[in-house]
Order: sequence, then structure tokens, then C-alpha cells
Amino acid sequence: MKLVHDTQLIFSRSLQITLRNPVWIMFGLFQPLCFLLLFAPLLEKLTENPAFGAGSSLAVFTPGLLAMIALYSTAYVGFGFIDDIRSGVIERMRVTPVSRTALLLGRSLRDLVVLLCQSLFLLCIAWLLGLSASWLGVFLSLGLVMLIGFAMSITSYSAALILQSEDALAPLLNFFLLPLQLLAGITLPLTLAPNWLQKLASCNPLSHAVSAARALFAGNYTDTSVILGFVSMILVATIAFYYSSRLFKKMAE
Repeated sequence: MKLVHDTQLIFSRSLQITLRNPVWIMFGLFQPLCFLLLFAPLLEKLTENPAFGAGSSLAVFTPGLLAMIALYSTAYVGFGFIDDIRSGVIERMRVTPVSRTALLLGRSLRDLVVLLCQSLFLLCIAWLLGLSASWLGVFLSLGLVMLIGFAMSITSYSAALILQSEDALAPLLNFFLLPLQLLAGITLPLTLAPNWLQKLASCNPLSHAVSAARALFAGNYTDTSVILGFVSMILVATIAFYYSSRLFKKMAE
């Protein structure tokens, strides 16, 4: 199938470029590691509060931290795409028969590989610090992380294709990322929030993904939040891919 073949080509090229400077993958972990090492210990006394959730502070905080990595690690990939547009890489690809959808999909798959490596590294550090969680739950949570990353990655590329300017893309991303993070209960469970904030956060699909990941870490596989989290993120990723692929077909012709 042509789409699969072209996607593999774009994926291989993008991954090779990333591997030439692997240090940037580790730089992307600096902020999450700071949260894990310097912020998570502050939550230990909150475990006495029933609203905080069952389990240790690491068991509650780490799932949110994985969502944070998925959010920020993939949100800024559009800057590299703008550089490719400016340097003529995309222009040269336009005159080839390569699938326009593959231009989007291949790059996004590269971003997911990087995200997976970062997530596994963070989990290793968390386990060294004393994290206790269900292995199956962690594995399923990584699926949620990949869905978040995929939706953010293709959205970032689409925004970059429309704006084609770092000066415009940066404030746009910051405008949306902070509310998404705060209304997802990433650093603290939303069960600690007032009712009006919980209702507002329920409109954020990312909050359902974080709640699902926390339930999975605790081994509550049949919890309603798990189903809601997966359904929400699959729906968001599907909608994002549909509109992004249409945009690429239209604007990259």
C-alpha cells in the first residue's frame, strides 16, 4: 500500500534526523524530572486526605506526569516542520508522488517513538524512587499517553502548516497548553478542586485520560473512568487526524 510505504520513508528520515542529536530527547525530560524529583515529595502528606486518592504520592502523581510529557513533548514539534518549510524540504517533497498524509503520519510516528522512550525512562526513575503500580495498568496507561501524543503532534503540525511562523506558533501553543494542563489535574487530582472547577475540567478530554491512567496504575481496570478516558482520547485523536490529513492534502498540494 502506497500510504504505508510512504509513511515508512518519512518515518525513517525523521527518525534518522532525531538520532543525529539524541541529546535533545533528554533535554525534553528535564522539566518532568524536576517535577518528579522536586515536586512529588511535597505531595506525601496529601495522601492522608481521602480526596487525594488511594496509593502513594508517586502512584497518583506519575500518571499525570506521563500526560504532561505527552502534552509538551509533542506540542512543539511544529517548529521543526516550519524549519523544513523554510529550508525547502517540504517544497521538494511536493514535486514527488509521496502521499501528503504520509508527510503528517510519518513525522507523528517518529514523535511517538521519542515519547515512548521518554515515558519509559521516566517510569524507570519513578520505580527507583519507590513507585508501586500495576504492570498491566502501566502498560495500558502508555496507550493513553500515545493517544495524547498523537493528537497533539498532528495538531502541532497542522498549526505550523497554517501559520508558518515560529513567532505566531509559540504564543498560540502557550495559550492552549496551560489551560489544558491545569484543567487536567496533572499535578494534583481534580477531586481536591471545588465543584465548579471539576465541572469545567470535565469538558477537557485530557482530564479523563489522566483519571483513567491513575485508575489503571491502581489496578482498577474496570473503573468507569478507564473507559471514558480511552473513548475520549480515541475520539480526539480520530477527529484531529481527520482534519489534519485533510488540511495537509489541501495545503501541501
